[in-house]
Amino acid sequence: MAAKVFESIGKFGLALAVAGGVVNSALYNVDAGHRAVIFDRFRGVQDIVVGEGTHFLIPWVQKPIIFDCRSRPRNVPVITGSKDLQNVNITLRILFRPVASQLPRIYTSIGEDYDERVLPSITTEILKSVVARFDAGELITQRELVSRQVSDDLTERAATFGLILDDVSLTHLTFGKEFTESL
Repeated sequence: MAAKVFESIGKFGLALAVAGGVVNSALYNVDAGHRAVIFDRFRGVQDIVVGEGTHFLIPWVQKPIIFDCRSRPRNVPVITGSKDLQNVNITLRILFRPVASQLPRIYTSIGEDYDERVLPSITTEILKSVVARFDAGELITQRELVSRQVSDDLTERAATFGLILDDVSLTHLTFGKEFTESL
């Protein structure tokens, strides 16, 4: 009699463990400041962006891809030339975050490492185009104008990739040794 009771308790415990495992694999958490995009094996990336909290999914069919939507800093060093052909070393500090509603498009067209792919290339492109409009002396005396022009152009360019730039600032500006020695 006791053996049958323990056997039925064991079967019930096993069934409960299996059911708990299935329920656990059907739940996922999206932390504060993050958003999720759902990849479905049959329908691809869904256009719905999932907010913070605990959510359900179909195990082994759907997979959540979690994105950090908080502002994050990135320093991008660039070596470029000024209008008077002086070498200029510039480091730009960017505070960026993705547009939450565009996360499905960002994931399908660029990938999870969108910041590694997009920011260095567009920063280099914009910095080279803006710095080429000024000579070395103007870069020093009109630094605020240069910074504002870089910020405006870079914000506009980043918006085409679904990124919001909260702050753009020139943190480091030096010239080649030929220019420095001539002073």
